[in-house]
Amino acid sequence: MAVFSRRPKRADAAPDTTNGTSEGAEADEAPATSTEEPVESVPQVGISLSTYRGGGGEVGRPTTLPDAASVPPAGGAAATGQAAPGAAFSASAPNLPAGSPAGPAESPPQTETVPGLRDNVLLAQALRRLESPAKPEQLLDVMRQLMQNHLFLRIKGDARAMLAEGRELPLAVARRGDDAYVLVYSTGAALQAALMADKDSDTSAVGQPALTILKHVIAGTYAGVIVDGSSAPARAVLPRAVIEAAVNQADPELRIKTALAAPRTPETAAAVASALTEAPLYVAINETGPAVEGEAPRFGIAEARTSDGRRLIEVYSHPLEVIARGRGDRPMPFPPEQLGASLRDHPAVAGVIVDAAGPWIILDREALAPVMALPAPPAGTLAEGSADDSGS
Repeated sequence: MAVFSRRPKRADAAPDTTNGTSEGAEADEAPATSTEEPVESVPQVGISLSTYRGGGGEVGRPTTLPDAASVPPAGGAAATGQAAPGAAFSASAPNLPAGSPAGPAESPPQTETVPGLRDNVLLAQALRRLESPAKPEQLLDVMRQLMQNHLFLRIKGDARAMLAEGRELPLAVARRGDDAYVLVYSTGAALQAALMADKDSDTSAVGQPALTILKHVIAGTYAGVIVDGSSAPARAVLPRAVIEAAVNQADPELRIKTALAAPRTPETAAAVASALTEAPLYVAINETGPAVEGEAPRFGIAEARTSDGRRLIEVYSHPLEVIARGRGDRPMPFPPEQLGASLRDHPAVAGVIVDAAGPWIILDREALAPVMALPAPPAGTLAEGSADDSGS
C-alpha cells in the first residue's frame, strides 16, 4: 500500500501538486472507514443495473441467461433460451463469426505520474475512452478494468500519522442528497487534479487493492463510487447495485485478471491454467441462426480462430469480459470441469483464448493439461458430441 500526503508551505498557500512523496505501509491494511466530506457537485455520468443485466442484449432490458447445468445432452430438445447441443463451438454460425481478439494481449507499460505512486494504467485507459456523454458499454468497460490492480483513496488528514497511531482512516466522499459516494482515483495525476480542484490541503491518499475497496463499499451504506471525479470527461459514477453485481460474480481472488494484468513471465501461462481449474468461468453464447417460428432459439458457444486456422474456445473470467467484446454475445457460466470435458471431447479444438477483450492469453492443449485432467461434470450438464470437429 502506498501512502502520501501534502501540506502547503504557508497557512494560506495552495497545496503543492507538482511533486509527490511516498511512504511504505502494509499492503494488507484493512480498508478505511469513512467520514463525509461534502462536495458541491457530483459528476452526472452513471450507469444502471439494468444496463449491466442487459449486456449482450438490448441496453436497459434484463436478460435471463441459461445456466451451464441446463444445457441438454446431445440429441435432446433445446428449451427456450437454452444452448443447443449441436451448436457448441460453432464458429461458422451467422452470429458467431470467428475473429481475432478485440483488445491488446498484454497490459501497457507501467507508469508513475506522481513519483512513487504506481498508476492503474488499464483503468486510466478505459476512462480515457469515455465519450461525452459516456455510453453504457464504455462504463461497463470501466467497471471491468476497475476490478484489478489497485485504486487510490483520499483520506481526510495525515494518513501516515493515523496509521502509525492505529487510527481508522476517514475516507473522502462526495454527497448527492442523502447518498454518499466514495471518491477513488486511478492515477497520481487524477489525484493531483482533485487536489487542484478543491484546494484541500489537509488530505492524504492510500493505495489499496481495488476489490478490497469495492467490497468495503458494498459492505457499508455507500451509494457507489466516483472514479477520477475531477478529470472530466475521463470520470465515471458507478452505483452500488452495479458494483455489487460485478463483485458477486467475480473470483474472490481475481486470479485470472491479476495474472493477465501483470507483466508477462515464463510462469504466466501456468498461473492462468491453474486458475482455470478453480475460478468461476464464462463463455460467450449467441443465437446460431435466424429465429424460426414455432422453434426454440438455438445458441452456440463462441470460438476464435488464429491466423493459421487453429480453433480456440473463448473463455472469460467475468461476465463483463464477454460484454466488453461488443458483439451482442451473452455470458453463460461454464464450470472448469465442463471446460475440461469439452477439450477432451473435441480434439480439433487447439486450446482457449482467455479474456479476449484484453489483456488476453492463448493457452494450447499442453498448457491446459490441468484443466483436461479435471473429473467429468455431472451427467447431463455438458453439451457433448454434436460439435463439428472438422475445422471447416
